[in-house]
Amino acid sequence: MMYAGMSGKARVGKTAAGLLALTLLAACASQPTVTAPPPQAQAPRQAAPQSPTPKTVEAAPETPPPAPTPALTVPADETVRVALLLPLTGKAASLGEAMQQAAQMALFDTADPHFQLLIRDTRSTPEGSVAAAQEALAAGATLLIGPVYGVDAKAVTPVVGTVPVLSFSNDATVADTHAPAGGTWVLGFQPQDQVARVVTYAASHGLTRLALLAPVGGNGDMVEQAMRDAASKAGADVTTAARYQPTQKDVSETIKRLSNFEQRHAQMAAARDAAASKDGKAAPAVDDLPFQAILIAEGGQRLKEVAPLLPFFNIDPGPVRFLGTGQWDEPGIGREPSLVGGWYASAAPDVRQGFEKRFNDVYGQRPPRLATLAYDATALAAVLAKAHKAYVRENLTDPNGFAGIDGVFRLLPTGQVERGLSVLEVTRTGVTVVDPAPTSFAAPATPAPNPGS
Repeated sequence: MMYAGMSGKARVGKTAAGLLALTLLAACASQPTVTAPPPQAQAPRQAAPQSPTPKTVEAAPETPPPAPTPALTVPADETVRVALLLPLTGKAASLGEAMQQAAQMALFDTADPHFQLLIRDTRSTPEGSVAAAQEALAAGATLLIGPVYGVDAKAVTPVVGTVPVLSFSNDATVADTHAPAGGTWVLGFQPQDQVARVVTYAASHGLTRLALLAPVGGNGDMVEQAMRDAASKAGADVTTAARYQPTQKDVSETIKRLSNFEQRHAQMAAARDAAASKDGKAAPAVDDLPFQAILIAEGGQRLKEVAPLLPFFNIDPGPVRFLGTGQWDEPGIGREPSLVGGWYASAAPDVRQGFEKRFNDVYGQRPPRLATLAYDATALAAVLAKAHKAYVRENLTDPNGFAGIDGVFRLLPTGQVERGLSVLEVTRTGVTVVDPAPTSFAAPATPAPNPGS
């Protein structure tokens, strides 16, 4: 049972370190307190007209009075309590500890003395997450940040009532905005957004015939649908989708079929033989691949195993542009030669690199990728509290959004999160930004259907 407070001296010292703190993109001026209006009076019901022969008349059902409107602001001197639900014990304890450390950095950077962060251990289980949420609510938390995993967030949502939840999951089905004033948002990095961004960028550069290489399963299905949707909007076409089992150790046969390897290999051999002969015969043509770019929906070690097989089976990264998602966003990706020159969509790296260096300086280790989510969510809560804004849907879904470590983002009424993403190109020494992320949202997003509804 821990809570973290905030001294003004510590906050000023940390802010002076120069790290860009999350800010509201909208103006953060205080608003006058808005109190909940009383329920409207019930209009008197008229009596049913009498007929010559009396008969029983059922009364019309009463219209319930409207629910009170939640206050948009909180008093300036009121202590604001926000709970951080993390796995501090159990199988995900190391991740939870790092995310807690990132949240504490945000606390010192952005919070004022009236802001308290209540840290509760989810014990890496759905049951532990429910218990942690209930403890936090009993302690007066008006916003819950976490849990990390979708299964835990789904367990928590039914017990929080009108208190909003900012989960770290990237499972779109976790989103739930049915609560009268609160709801559950999905802060995790969504592959659909990343796919749409990189596919749209590729199409704008003339790469309109696309292929997909992805594992079978829910995530692969999501990526394929997002790719087809984005391609359709961008005037492109997904000509080929090659899928394989996630447990399949060797995907060579899948890639051979994707590249029409046997036929094209024979054509290439015949062309070489013809070029070497002196009989004057023209070299036979080699069939073109039916795609100009291929999206590889993998990351980590699996990406490093799969990517080299593509040029081995004549899908060369020169004629064919390799595309990826935020799963590619890891140190040393350029050490795999086949990925050099590839494009992927992710948050702009510059601010995050500063955060990672500072985290390493303070805690002696590189932060996990999800640490920035903990920082940004905590900073969002602290910034709203500093502006005396209550954690209600109207404030959380401000269409202007927020700017954080991972760039601009905004919470949508659907429970999803829209992010401004960069397109990055892999180099031998790292990555370079080829299309910068937006720094603001020009207009409110058109809400997408909520998969969890």
